[in-house]
Formats: sequence, structure tokens, C-alpha cells
Amino acid sequence: MCWHCDNPGGSRLDYLDHLRETIISCGWAVQSIARDRLYPPWAYTVGLTSRGRPELVATGLPPDRAGALLNSVAEHVLHDDAPAPGAQIPLRGGPLIEIVEVAEPSAHLFTAIELYGDGVRAVQLVYADDRGHWPWDRGFRGGKGGQPVLGNRGGGG
Repeated sequence: MCWHCDNPGGSRLDYLDHLRETIISCGWAVQSIARDRLYPPWAYTVGLTSRGRPELVATGLPPDRAGALLNSVAEHVLHDDAPAPGAQIPLRGGPLIEIVEVAEPSAHLFTAIELYGDGVRAVQLVYADDRGHWPWDRGFRGGKGGQPVLGNRGGGG
């Protein structure tokens, strides 16, 4: 579902209002960016910043899988401490993820920055492939376009 496709006459301000309503009712929204020739798909939350939490990012996953992953972790983050960079977390029914601090949120989370300004913090949910390899390991199988990692392991941007 694409808001812009469903609302061809809608403006950017209309879209931001729609996001604000979603954030008020749900706690956050998920912004997806489609894959293009050079870059894999990616998605991120918008709205956790308003609750004093970092936004969450997933790269290299189709929108439905990225949304499910982000929604699952966002629900946890609202009720507990945000996972620290470097933490590895086995997800029930999902992959093992490692938390990586996003070095430059303003380069990737355009809509979150538009709503909340330059103070947005973000962490990436980096996932291991089906053989337990990470994107930084030789032999990682990350699908078409791979899984770009937007920061350094263990934090420190």
C-alpha cells in the first residue's frame, strides 16, 4: 500500500499529516523505500523519536518483511530500553539480529528528520543470513543488492 499512489492529488504536507495521525494512534509509522537498480529496499520507523527512543532501520528486506521486523522491535522498544549497539538478539521465529548505531541518520531517515529535526537517533537491525553469516562476513548471502550496514559495529558511528 502506497499513500502517494492512493492519494495522487495529495501534497507532501498531506502525507506528513497522515504520518502524524498514524504516529498518534499507533506510536510510530514505517516508511518504506522501494528497491531500485543500484540500491536494495529499506525501511525505517518514524515516531519513536517523539517517545525518546531511537528510530529503527532495516535494509535489504522486502517492505512486508521489513515492516514486520520493525513493528516487532518497535513494540518492544516502547516498553523496555532500546537495545544497545553491539547487542545480538535472537528473534522468536525470525533471524538473529545485531544492533548497529546509524552513523548519519540525516542521510537515510529523511521523513523522520523532516518531522523531528537533526536530533533524530537511529539504530539498524542487521540480520544474519540463513547460514548465520553477517553482512561483514565472507560468504554472506543477502539477496539482490545485499544488506548495506549504515554504521559501525558496536556503535561509535
